[in-house]
Amino acid sequence: MKQYLLSFFFLISSTIVYTEIYAQSPEVIIMTSGTKTSLRGLSVVNDNVVWVSGSNGTVGKSLNGGKNWNWMTVKGFEKKEFRDIEAFDANTAIIMAVDSPAYILKTTDGGDTWKVVYENRTKGMFLDAMDFCDFANGMVVGDPIDKKVFLAYTTDNGNTWKEFPDEKKPVADSGEAFFAASGTNIRLYRDGSYFLVSGGIRSRLIKKPNPFLLPLVQGKESTGANSIDLYDNGNPAKPGKRMIIVGGDFNVPASSEKNCFYSSDGGRSWKQPKIPPHGYRSSVEYLSQKDIVTCGISGVDYSNDGGKTWKWISKEGFHVGRIARNGSAFFLAGENGKIAKLNFEY
Repeated sequence: MKQYLLSFFFLISSTIVYTEIYAQSPEVIIMTSGTKTSLRGLSVVNDNVVWVSGSNGTVGKSLNGGKNWNWMTVKGFEKKEFRDIEAFDANTAIIMAVDSPAYILKTTDGGDTWKVVYENRTKGMFLDAMDFCDFANGMVVGDPIDKKVFLAYTTDNGNTWKEFPDEKKPVADSGEAFFAASGTNIRLYRDGSYFLVSGGIRSRLIKKPNPFLLPLVQGKESTGANSIDLYDNGNPAKPGKRMIIVGGDFNVPASSEKNCFYSSDGGRSWKQPKIPPHGYRSSVEYLSQKDIVTCGISGVDYSNDGGKTWKWISKEGFHVGRIARNGSAFFLAGENGKIAKLNFEY
């Protein structure tokens, strides 16, 4: 969906396609469930290849659009929480184990074997999410250490990782941290820009050159932003001005108080939906400039007007939802190995 539009003709054609596909609200179709894992990592390579990761050292993969799943437990990491995953094809994927110690692992043989490509045993280390803007370049964010936001990056498809020097790490506010809820509180772009959203006592949008305080509910450890997405205006190498942020209070999952805001000026000003998503939400994703999906433990919401109003399309709870990097398929993942796919009737 988020592809570079090469010509005016293609722009008009794509607009017509979007209008036809998203004219009606999508239906959430459960593809599989029952596996003993909580899934928070999800990477949709294309309409056929999908990877997930979660608790109990679990990784899952489908090669036929979610119809069948191959489940694997990473040897030696059976008790680890793999809170995020980035996949590039049917063979190559990178997973992130959050803490005690924190690890990043990579497979190039479809998950048969995994190699540790990063390890951090620093006291208090907790990795929250990672993002790749292309095959080579990625970034991982972690909770603050000594009042500095932890950031590390790779330029070789995750084979090696380097930590940001202290002088380039953002300074964290008191009580500010990041949620390892869906792997979507960081967005990285090829022009070198990155966007982070935090939560806790303080909730901010952290980007160069200055951070912005967010209007989301905050003030407690369970509140703040969980996820951000930006609409790229047809140029995936550079962020657009449109962005949307979701969160809330995960201890009050039914509350819609200040749980979603959207911006059209790069985060300098924010608007609150007339009809917000129906509860705490941990993940949000643009399908097009107008069509957006968000999910949380109380269900899935859909907007077809750029985030102004939301419709509760399912009360099935999920932690994360992602659209295909190359394609149009949209998947969701959550507790008990539950994975779903959006079906648009048109």
